[in-house]
Amino acid sequence: MASAEAGGSAGGHQGSADPVPADPGLFGPGSVTWRIMDEPVMWVAGFRALYLQALHPRVMRGTWQNTAFLDRKQAMGRFIRTSQFVGVRTYGSTAQAERAARRIRKIHASLRGTDPDGTRFRLDEPELLLWVHCGEVGSYADIARRSGVPVSAADLDVFVAEQRRSAALVGLDPAQVPGSTAELAAYYEEIRPRLHACPEAKQALRLSYHPPVPGSLLPLRVIVPPVNTLAFATMPRWARRMYGAPGTPAGDLAATAALRAARRAAAGLPGRLLYEPTVRWIFSAAREGPQGPMTSAVAS
Repeated sequence: MASAEAGGSAGGHQGSADPVPADPGLFGPGSVTWRIMDEPVMWVAGFRALYLQALHPRVMRGTWQNTAFLDRKQAMGRFIRTSQFVGVRTYGSTAQAERAARRIRKIHASLRGTDPDGTRFRLDEPELLLWVHCGEVGSYADIARRSGVPVSAADLDVFVAEQRRSAALVGLDPAQVPGSTAELAAYYEEIRPRLHACPEAKQALRLSYHPPVPGSLLPLRVIVPPVNTLAFATMPRWARRMYGAPGTPAGDLAATAALRAARRAAAGLPGRLLYEPTVRWIFSAAREGPQGPMTSAVAS
């Protein structure tokens, strides 16, 4: 659940007619990453990833203990900064992506979490970073496949392999990170016995349905709950069951149908638009209170 002020602009990529920059960053216009992340439906994947990542108790506790989740403005600010980082990592120059990543690594290295038995742990432990990475990448790949994004199984393998570059940014050894959908599935099977929905994860789930928004952005209060519901419904059955919700094949079919409808409804809206400076400015209004813009919040 990386979070930081990403810094820099990921502009210059608003449409396919724009010239390719001299440094297209970690991926570039020929990558499967750009094809997938250009889809607005990937915002459903972003919420799905957060719910999935929260099932690792240390990831969730470390996030909860270092982010004022009960202060809804700070919680929203953390989500916004995470979104900005994803935009810079995906569309920014190599220098911009590396600068944002250095900030995240520095923040994570300074943070500690505490288990119920008093055991202290670092938020930049490789196991935690790897789980967060796989939860995000697996969510993007699954939502792309189920929503009807025109990608093949081979394309999704390439996407997972490309995302090893993202893993390296946060301090992971790319060689130790899944490089295909099969390796990703094997990783999930291996780690599942260590996962469960701790009390903090369940409380964060409830809070996510009531985001703090100013009067000027009240429509977000209508939009967010159905997006969250769809994101939750698209998680694997075992993940939904860990939260105490039903996990059935019929639920999977309904979620896939809803994803396809959502993608059709958003056709023509470039996903990367949500990372552009003007939209980031709109988001900034949502996190400004009487004291002005919020300072950086941190998460694992």
